Amino acid sequence: MSTVDGKTVRVALLGCGTVGTEVARLLTEQADELAARAGAPVELAGIAVRRPDKHPELPQHLLTNDAAALVESDVDVVVELIGGVDPVREWLLTALRKGKSVVTANKALLAEYSAELFEAADSSGADLYFEAAVAGAIPLLRPLRESLAGDRITKVMGIVNGTTNFILSAMDSTGAGYAETLDEASRLGYAEADPTADVDGYDAASKAAILASLAFHTRVTASDVHREGISNVSASDIAAAKALGRTVKLLSICERVEGEDGAESVSARVHPVMLPRTHPLANVGGAYNAVFVEADAAGSLMFYGQGAGGAPTASAVLGDLVAVARNRVLGGRGPRESAHAQLPVRPMGRTPTRYHVSLDVADKPGVLAQVAQVFAAHEVSIAAVRQRDRHDTASLVIVTHLAPDAALEATVEAIGKMDVVNEVVSVMRVEGEDS
Repeated sequence: MSTVDGKTVRVALLGCGTVGTEVARLLTEQADELAARAGAPVELAGIAVRRPDKHPELPQHLLTNDAAALVESDVDVVVELIGGVDPVREWLLTALRKGKSVVTANKALLAEYSAELFEAADSSGADLYFEAAVAGAIPLLRPLRESLAGDRITKVMGIVNGTTNFILSAMDSTGAGYAETLDEASRLGYAEADPTADVDGYDAASKAAILASLAFHTRVTASDVHREGISNVSASDIAAAKALGRTVKLLSICERVEGEDGAESVSARVHPVMLPRTHPLANVGGAYNAVFVEADAAGSLMFYGQGAGGAPTASAVLGDLVAVARNRVLGGRGPRESAHAQLPVRPMGRTPTRYHVSLDVADKPGVLAQVAQVFAAHEVSIAAVRQRDRHDTASLVIVTHLAPDAALEATVEAIGKMDVVNEVVSVMRVEGEDS
């Protein structure tokens, strides 16, 4: 098979799990279609797997357990679907330094070492594409890198982990607790045998770092992202949210924050929030992903779809592969790293947030006034109060206006020490409402 310029784009595939198997299948079954889109044949030259004998469904002559040698061989593009940092990082750096373009879905690697990878790509003129690293099949990173390159993005907020969204959606619909819902998610295959990366927010934090870096032209790593998981979200938290017309979601939130002096910084955080049920993200159920983008000129944009799975993620990988193949055929180059803004990353304590605080208090006159004084002492303004009497105690729910997170945290700590407060039942941040 040949084209007018006689070029063939040779591809090395590293890793052949759920996503890799789909990529290999589609490269074979859709070879003619992909060649037409890329402008040249796209040929699978080798597949690196740990145990070649465990993959009888794949062309045996393409299999190898020596990924490093495959990267060094006569290939044009390296598609990496193994995950993790080492030794993958060195393989991809080697590929990029030798002028081989890289397509990867490796969010953990990108969240810590994207600057190093981009520098290697720049030194040789190779491309680095990674659409599949965030939100699976959803075209999200390319719009941030290219379509919105002429706009000023102010906020990126979304559901980027399907496991946690499935769990929280199920808790909302059934009223069940966290532990039993996690067990059900595991039984149905939505949660890994070790769900730590998902439920403790590590996966979402890596994705938040990538999103913030692209949206705000600033290098943000996973260690810059404030992270909280969902293991402390209770059935009573979900019920309290329902009573206020809200739902609970684990969100990755990246935004420009302007200080009192007018200087801008970047806030990047992952934590559970209460969202109004009228917000576009509130109705994203099950294992789906969705990201809400706010920009000065474009306004509000919503990206929604399947955030994981073999076929959806393979779709994003192949989209990147066609792009880099076309660049090699025509002599073009993809987007470079854009980190010119170099905005500082704002610590969580200085980030403005809103709190929903549920208290069990003594049922006697003056309690609300005493609690309100503590909020005032920490310069936190109260937006709404809801009170319900229960025999000799009362339930008090307070929603605040925007305030520095550290001030809100200190307020809750002080309230917990008050004689009239029996228990701080729950604390959760609120998003999607006017301050």
